[in-house]
Amino acid sequence: MLAPPGPEPATPRSILKPPGRVIGAQVVGVDQESDLALLKVVETGLPFLPLGDSEALRQGQIVVALGSPLGLDGSVTFGVVSAVARQVKPDGRMVYIQTDAPINPGNSGGPLLDAEGQVVGINSFILTQSGGSEGIGFAAPSNIVRTVVDQLRKTGRVRRGEIGVVAQTITPTLATGLGLGQAWGVVLADVAPGGPGAAAGLRVADIVLTLDGKVTENARQFLVNLYPHTVGDTVILEVLRGTERRKVPVAVVERPSDPGRLADLVSPERNVVARLGILGLDLDEALLAMLGPLRAKAGVVVAAAEPDSGSAQDPLKPGDVIYTLNQQSVTGVEGLRALLAKLSVGEAAVLQVERAGELRFVGFEMSEPATPSP
Repeated sequence: MLAPPGPEPATPRSILKPPGRVIGAQVVGVDQESDLALLKVVETGLPFLPLGDSEALRQGQIVVALGSPLGLDGSVTFGVVSAVARQVKPDGRMVYIQTDAPINPGNSGGPLLDAEGQVVGINSFILTQSGGSEGIGFAAPSNIVRTVVDQLRKTGRVRRGEIGVVAQTITPTLATGLGLGQAWGVVLADVAPGGPGAAAGLRVADIVLTLDGKVTENARQFLVNLYPHTVGDTVILEVLRGTERRKVPVAVVERPSDPGRLADLVSPERNVVARLGILGLDLDEALLAMLGPLRAKAGVVVAAAEPDSGSAQDPLKPGDVIYTLNQQSVTGVEGLRALLAKLSVGEAAVLQVERAGELRFVGFEMSEPATPSP
């Protein structure tokens, strides 16, 4: 007797996937501090991964990194969380997830997933001595990514907040000399007059015990816990003043010196300098007050710039101040346009620029004009 026929065999499939579609995208906004950009595609029904909660990550937890290292599309690597909140720069507010999952050039921008397939970070960079992965990779935490994306979607830029105080780590010497009630934690070294901290009643020498319920063990942790909060938020500080504990709600306001604020002051019609790929502002008294002490009192302030504006190797950045073009003084946007109009494609152009208090030359050859995004 013959056995009944079984199910039809599955159609053999190739292990090599066909090339995917290339879809155009529009840059909605870029945030230099977190090294993230938001892109918009005109498509529907695309697959996606959910953003997880990076605050729930724990050291030793399993993670998977995806990306295209060295151009090898869709590569997957496996590892654990080495640290949940690593500061790469001692005074940096941005923190990263450190992982030993191999991350190589080309992985940047890919997701870091937990065991449930949720995006807990965006792969950013590695520390290496050889040029390849040595098991020290870093990813922007998903909770910071969520904040950045939400702001870029709404306004095209990220407004970073502060509460008008300077936090300092308490040392035994400070505790003794100031008569503080404890020899560890955070003390307020300054409360800016007229700032939100002063308005909330904070005082110099207040000891900050917690920020939104999280114990503040040092000044770096205070800054890290404050970093994800956006303009318009309210944080709750628990402070110790003498022997009295009190909870103080403090409003989060925009950093006064944030170059991103300049984008609110421009319009493409009025401020575009197409041949440089920037939106510029005439340097005036109001901008001098915003940017702080500068080397000169006339020039053009870069409010927004294309990624390759000016020199591809040293592009212009928001907050840069242009003083000269080929040794000729730049007194304003109109003057800069006039000087650029005299240069032909391929001619040398050298800008004298002040950036972060330092003068530098930015040199490049003139190309066809490009219009920057505000």
